[in-house]
Amino acid sequence: GAMGLAGIYAAGRLTRRKLAEERLLFLGAGEACLGIGATVVSALQGEGLSREQALSRCLFIDSTGTVVTSRPNLPPHKRVFAQDREPMPDLASTIEHFKPTILFGACGHGGMFTREALEAMANQCERPVIFSLSNPTSRAECTAEQAYSWTGGRAIFASGSPFDPVVLGGKTHAPGQANNSYIFPGVGLGLLVAGATRVSDSMFFAAAAALARQVTEDDLAVGRIFPSQTRMREVAHSVARAVAKDAYAQGLATRPAPGDLSEAVTLAMYRPDYARDIATS
Repeated sequence: GAMGLAGIYAAGRLTRRKLAEERLLFLGAGEACLGIGATVVSALQGEGLSREQALSRCLFIDSTGTVVTSRPNLPPHKRVFAQDREPMPDLASTIEHFKPTILFGACGHGGMFTREALEAMANQCERPVIFSLSNPTSRAECTAEQAYSWTGGRAIFASGSPFDPVVLGGKTHAPGQANNSYIFPGVGLGLLVAGATRVSDSMFFAAAAALARQVTEDDLAVGRIFPSQTRMREVAHSVARAVAKDAYAQGLATRPAPGDLSEAVTLAMYRPDYARDIATS
């Protein structure tokens, strides 16, 4: 959830859209999409929307179809997100009717973001954001080349599987890799540094904001909304600082606040260095 929210925040630096202006369509209603959706709904409420308004901005499609209130036998965890609207027959028509600005896919089936669907995203949104999160590459909802080509180079694309940069019309587009590993090491480290007694939603919001801040202007210049994976330690350090700071602010820390939180995080980080002076036989 925090990873997805971070991607939305970073993409907003390119689209100039605020979170409350986004409309999110999810292809998949399993743990990944529902987790991102729940985090986004909570973040929207934090920005002043009512829960009903926040939920109305997130629409889900599962293997049976659109998650709507008229569907019988919806399990409770999906019914929370069900919308009172007419179900659509396919993804493209759902896009045309719902008019999302962001399309998430985590359904585990390759090629589900068809040309018709991605063209529909581009037809009703100047800068559509496309998250093709299923792994491995063979199960990705679309490739980077398809996302860029079928939207006229206007898509902002991130994927669960790695894709090479795509050159389209003389411009290089570099997809970001949307991976949970940008979040969970830093969250765990921040909790340990603070000795937090529990994990709160605001800690994940802080983690998402910290990750989004690690996306540089050079990243954005090529359309990448996640940092290079060569910077994972730096990202983890930033996320950990944000989480620990939030724990102290909420009164959930059990360890004394350090004079230099950044240094405390650095000292707590594991370093896989081996002693070089060990005698060998």
